[in-house]
Amino acid sequence: MGSLLSYLFGLRAAPKLFYAPKTAFVPLQSSSKISDAESISLEELVERRCPSLHDVFAQAWWLPGGNLQTAYCVVGDFSQVDQVEYDRKLLRTKDGGTIGLDFTPSATEPHLRSDTPVIVVLHGLTGGSHESYVRAILAPACSPPERGGLGYRAVVVNFRGCAGVPLTTPQLYSAGYTDDIRTALLYISSLYPEAPLLGVGFSLGANILTRYLAQEGEQSRLAAGCALGCPWDLLANSKRLKASWFHRQVYSKGMGANLKALAQRHLATFEAFPDTEVTKALPGLLQQSQTTLGQFDETITRLAGGSSPPFPFPTANDYYVWASSHVVLPDIKVPFLAINSDDDPIVSVLPVHAGTSTLSPWVVFAVTKGGGHLGWFEEGSVPGHPRRWYRRPVLEWLHAMGSDMLSAGRKGKPLREVDGFIMEEGRDDIGCKVIEGGGHVVGVEGEGGLLAGL
Repeated sequence: MGSLLSYLFGLRAAPKLFYAPKTAFVPLQSSSKISDAESISLEELVERRCPSLHDVFAQAWWLPGGNLQTAYCVVGDFSQVDQVEYDRKLLRTKDGGTIGLDFTPSATEPHLRSDTPVIVVLHGLTGGSHESYVRAILAPACSPPERGGLGYRAVVVNFRGCAGVPLTTPQLYSAGYTDDIRTALLYISSLYPEAPLLGVGFSLGANILTRYLAQEGEQSRLAAGCALGCPWDLLANSKRLKASWFHRQVYSKGMGANLKALAQRHLATFEAFPDTEVTKALPGLLQQSQTTLGQFDETITRLAGGSSPPFPFPTANDYYVWASSHVVLPDIKVPFLAINSDDDPIVSVLPVHAGTSTLSPWVVFAVTKGGGHLGWFEEGSVPGHPRRWYRRPVLEWLHAMGSDMLSAGRKGKPLREVDGFIMEEGRDDIGCKVIEGGGHVVGVEGEGGLLAGL
């Protein structure tokens, strides 16, 4: 009945796929022998190895449209599905900040081979490893093959102050700041030097992932990437968000409330640095009865969303221009899958609206008919309990990149240890070392008061 209603309401369609005029060629194993290899175009790889991208996505009939799809991300009960446990390690960065890495399977799981692919996840605006959109991928990806999974490892990079990670400096994170993921990859690479690392980013994390891959080019420590719900042109999408009264009241204020609550939670840290501009600006923000995303970015993010330079920015719009990822798409040099929906209420301007000339030969860009922002809910096997469509194409992509694609060896500059910090040859400003804290994580405590799924 649900499928019939979806069909009648016109919510069934295969994603539209966009490629550069000439796509790159990817080396794949054609058999179990490494010596048996073939090189095929990215477009042919998707046709062969990612059939779900050519199949129909049908929204759950009772969640039609981007607003309802997005709303269900927030109000849906996902506590009993896709349960994932993690082992957390805290990393101290060279500037005194702290990021949290959540590893799964946990240390109690059976030993995996040293070359087992590792999925490196970047979460959304104020999320973390607990988010249902993250677990929807990691639960099957990190289950053993005998249980229908990929048998991979995964590491979720929890940004400064998110998901229970302490904030130890007044510097936060932002959509454009890539040095924290770059730092995390130093540590992950040191742990798994023989494993291919595969990036997956959601929303804000997708923007960071895109910018990292473009900045690193052929030296990327990630062998491939996948971006879901990326905001791309932050300035254009910010203007669209502000232009609609409904979007301002619901989405902009919802995201602003999350960011404000996060800042409030770490108020003691800011107060320990009384002379910083962000600490001086914070009281006025906290006194507001309601805060939009734009107001938070104008007051806080443009000042403290990354290191100096380039922070602080004169205005939030200057920050949006700098942090946008649509302009760097041509610079990506590893296989990269981007998935957006055509009715995302938060991300309404997509790079492919201007044509495919901005796409790297390594990029495949999929746009679904419906799905909202990080929703993509379709009918599940149990009535009233939808499943996320993107799980299938993302798992197919990860399998193709981690198990089928031939790796040319570890990329990135050699690592060294200086005063206990893992660092990269030729760069002294970033590095990390493990500090006390962390432990076993089942869900995330202390995240009450934040809207999930955004």
